[in-house]
Amino acid sequence: MKCRLMLSLAVVLLFSGTRPTASDAAASRKAPTDHLVYPATPRGPITESYFGTPVPDPYRWLETDIRNSDSVSNWVEEQDRFTRGYLASLPGRETIESRLTRLWNYEKTSAPRRAGGQYFYTHHDGLQNQSVIFVQEGAEGSPRLLLDPNTLSADGTTALAGWVPSDDGRWLAFGISVGGTDWQEWRVREVATGVDEKGVTRWMRYTGVSWQPDNSGYYYSRYDEPAEGTAYTGRNLFHKVYFHRVGTEQAADRLVFERKDQSEWLLGANPTEDGRWLVLTASTGGQKNRLFVQDLQRPGSDPVPVIDEFTAQYTTIGNDGSIFYVRTDEGASRGRVVAIDVTAPERANWKTVVPEGPEALRGASFAGDQIFLSYLKDASSEVRLIDRSGSLIRTLELPGIGSASGFGARRDDTESFYTFTSFTRPPTIYRMDLVSGKSRIWRETHVDFDPDDYEVHREFIVSKDGTRVPIFLTHRKGLTRHGLNPTLLYVYGGFNQPQVPSFSISRVGWLEMGGVFALVCARGGGEYGREWHQAAVKVTKQKTFDDVIAAGEWLVANDYTSSHHLGLQGGSNGGMVVGAVANQRPDLFSAVLVQAGVMDMLRYHRFTIGKAWAADYGLPENEDEFRALHAYSPYHNVRSGTNYPAILVTTADFDDRVVPGHSFKYAAALQAAQAGIAPVIIRISRSTGHSGGMKPTALAIDEVADLWAFLAAHLGLELEEQGRGGR
Repeated sequence: MKCRLMLSLAVVLLFSGTRPTASDAAASRKAPTDHLVYPATPRGPITESYFGTPVPDPYRWLETDIRNSDSVSNWVEEQDRFTRGYLASLPGRETIESRLTRLWNYEKTSAPRRAGGQYFYTHHDGLQNQSVIFVQEGAEGSPRLLLDPNTLSADGTTALAGWVPSDDGRWLAFGISVGGTDWQEWRVREVATGVDEKGVTRWMRYTGVSWQPDNSGYYYSRYDEPAEGTAYTGRNLFHKVYFHRVGTEQAADRLVFERKDQSEWLLGANPTEDGRWLVLTASTGGQKNRLFVQDLQRPGSDPVPVIDEFTAQYTTIGNDGSIFYVRTDEGASRGRVVAIDVTAPERANWKTVVPEGPEALRGASFAGDQIFLSYLKDASSEVRLIDRSGSLIRTLELPGIGSASGFGARRDDTESFYTFTSFTRPPTIYRMDLVSGKSRIWRETHVDFDPDDYEVHREFIVSKDGTRVPIFLTHRKGLTRHGLNPTLLYVYGGFNQPQVPSFSISRVGWLEMGGVFALVCARGGGEYGREWHQAAVKVTKQKTFDDVIAAGEWLVANDYTSSHHLGLQGGSNGGMVVGAVANQRPDLFSAVLVQAGVMDMLRYHRFTIGKAWAADYGLPENEDEFRALHAYSPYHNVRSGTNYPAILVTTADFDDRVVPGHSFKYAAALQAAQAGIAPVIIRISRSTGHSGGMKPTALAIDEVADLWAFLAAHLGLELEEQGRGGR
């Protein structure tokens, strides 16, 4: 049993160098070099004052939801038509898409969840739009199709938002998202018959579901139904926890927990495996949370605070009666495990089970009667198995530098499943015997790609203030370091989220084309625990940008690439990072991909869940934080007359997490400011949202083909390279 904070942001990328000349661009890239005439974007007169500083906002009208504004809708149509025409004209674009389609066509299976002797997992045949859910008797039984979301919409934009089987395996709760929105609707399907029960829980957001151990229903969190016209841009306030009983309508759901005095709190609920306690969490979207428990043996009793202040992160991993095992970073920047008696939760009574170590403790879970500890050692996984007293049983042998995940199981289970992956190794699922500790492959992924043709290595750069920052590089074996290699640098750098080695089929396409892929673990992420995260938040956020710039300069200085061949990409929080870095050092890059970025740092908190990001960003209502935000906000720091690199902005018209107005305003400002010949364009996905994982396969391939063609054209990548590397 785990209590999870339900908020996270998204993905990123990044770089640095010197501007190629117009003749260089024409000769080496074969990209269009004429000044582009962009669709007109009217400017408005709005200017606001913050602490005596006037701040113009000429494109605020583009914040309006596309569903509610003909003028915004028309602007989107014109810009997207212009962009797609440009992208379609790029050399080799169709060939890139063809190769990506072949690469994408491989089977993908998730690690199974065991419930009532049955095994539930998702499977994807390669090119279908959405994964489907299978169930089978035992780990080696015959699979049976249980749920196929591809039948729910003609264009594949209706996707699974989550799924959880009941402990006895009788029911499957599953969530649906339409068009990529964060709003979810959940239903219950009877596993034996495949028939859905009546009752749908709606207006769910930033939540999962947790089954009551008696399998009668599930706990979930939701908001009140929003006012008409505000569902996709209005602020989300007053999260509430409910209990839904199988076979009943939502109107009958029981309110379990709310805080009428706290409009911004995000609430979650998980019952303990023994059914005795309901664990309730509250956060404001940052990395700190409060912890409450409700005694389920006393119906109607109020939740009792265990941790009633936002001082650190607390995640329950299991319990023995009233003794809870909790992973926390209180008093331990890199994490530790403590035992807390919830009937006497004072800190003086806590017992340390696992003390803080030199590596960051990123996960802990019970499996059988043991505890798995997942550490990051210089951003690569290390997994240890301990008993409840904290004594080491063994350290898991992993295949190399990469990421291992999973390890969950019930207390009475004798097996557990985990997945291992790396930059060049597709996910492999292992089945572990919890008694012997031996693992064997349960499912292996086969891709039309030979990982032995490539190498992965980890280096360390030195940032502006002397901080040592890890960077991973992936490229063909025998790479010549002559400064001419088209290179893509990726960064996230926020919200305590570590960037770790993982397999991406789209990146395989980039590697096959002859590109170098680099990932920098910039401060603001969680690679080294809370101190690494806190080093670059609010008024110190500039350190994230410094780390990225240092990484780009290191790649150039070490002859991996040059500014003529250096690209920058980022999404969500990372989109903000690369937008800020491109403003600060436009001379260092030749191409930048800005994906679904948070670009207006003075108004981000006014939309949907944006206020929850204040723990990382700060608020413009506070003067010192305003000064910092205004100094790097990508939208506000676009400068007229600047020779910007080629910039491709991507967003989705139905993104209701980072609303597309961020990207619309930023793109409009860039087009007005660009003094050079490089294109600054915006690609807008239709009927999709923020989460790339729910995007239909066909649309995902189409988008990546556009991205790689854009990079190839502006980083001097020879497209003859693209067919190599497959078996």
